[in-house]
Amino acid sequence: MSGPIRHIVMWRLRGETPAERSAARSKVKTLFEGLRGRIEGLTHIEVGVDVSEVDYACDVVLFSEFADQAALAAYATHPEHLRVREALGDLRIGRFQVDYPIKETGA
Repeated sequence: MSGPIRHIVMWRLRGETPAERSAARSKVKTLFEGLRGRIEGLTHIEVGVDVSEVDYACDVVLFSEFADQAALAAYATHPEHLRVREALGDLRIGRFQVDYPIKETGA
């Protein structure tokens, strides 16, 4: 697969109280946004925190884009990405991921 690829990850996070969940959400957002400009081939990164508060929603979504599949593969083992994963520890209790090629619309 060649061309740009979108990488979307959503997490459910630990936290017994609303304050603990809020702190967990902020930590994930801060750590992943800290990757901006630090990983070659990572062309866009955005982190959203859920505000719906419905019981089936994920807490955080990572929306990122990579130059190509090779850049995404390199990201998986990049030391900065691994540092973030280690810092999050067992904060995540559920993880969902979708990767797909970005098609140019010509519009």
